[in-house]
Amino acid sequence: MYNNSIDLHGYDREYADYKVNEFIEDSYKEGLKYIKIIHGNGTGILKKEVQKILKNNKYVSSYSINMFNAGETLVTLKSST
Repeated sequence: MYNNSIDLHGYDREYADYKVNEFIEDSYKEGLKYIKIIHGNGTGILKKEVQKILKNNKYVSSYSINMFNAGETLVTLKSST
């Protein structure tokens, strides 16, 4: 279901912001409905940044932390049609 993903391990907050927004827009344009963002657990800095991005992104319908892996956020995109 969540076949398309981006792994942010090793990214700083600024680069992660750029790459996540680019990934979301590209996924939306490809007509994908479900995507996965892998931010890891660590200190939580990337996780918080991802949550902020998703909250403000016009292509995002909903999102939640993966209940089986807290280092991933599962995203549902709005319909592109």
